[in-house]
Amino acid sequence: MRWTARAWIVGALIAAPLLLAACGGRGEEDNAPPPAVAEHVKGTDITRVKLTAEAAKLIGLKTTAVRSDGPGTRLTVIPYAAVLYDPDGKTWTYTSPRPLVFQRIGIHVARIDGKSAILTKGPPVGTPVVTAGATEIWGVEYGEIQED
Repeated sequence: MRWTARAWIVGALIAAPLLLAACGGRGEEDNAPPPAVAEHVKGTDITRVKLTAEAAKLIGLKTTAVRSDGPGTRLTVIPYAAVLYDPDGKTWTYTSPRPLVFQRIGIHVARIDGKSAILTKGPPVGTPVVTAGATEIWGVEYGEIQED
């Protein structure tokens, strides 16, 4: 076989997977897990959202731990950025029970103090809450959002 024929064969072998991927053929990325998955926790009304590490990076996900409002108090504090409001005015936050796993829980805000929300009901001290990327997680939990 001449050199030019070999060059064409090698070129075709390199180009074929690229062309298949560009044309919707099955490529390696088709076998990759979806970037985000919402799953119902059996026996509860809880939905958990699982993200891939790449998805978390793309949405700029950040978390911080819930802290106490001080010694002798039952109040807890989260960043105000971790507070979400639903259309009915109820307040929520996303916790992270495991890395890259998130679940929304109801909270009661006693007051807002600058960039902090002081809670009478919420996750326990030390629980990670989402401070950036929560609206994207909410979108995964509820699926496609329709405008009125």
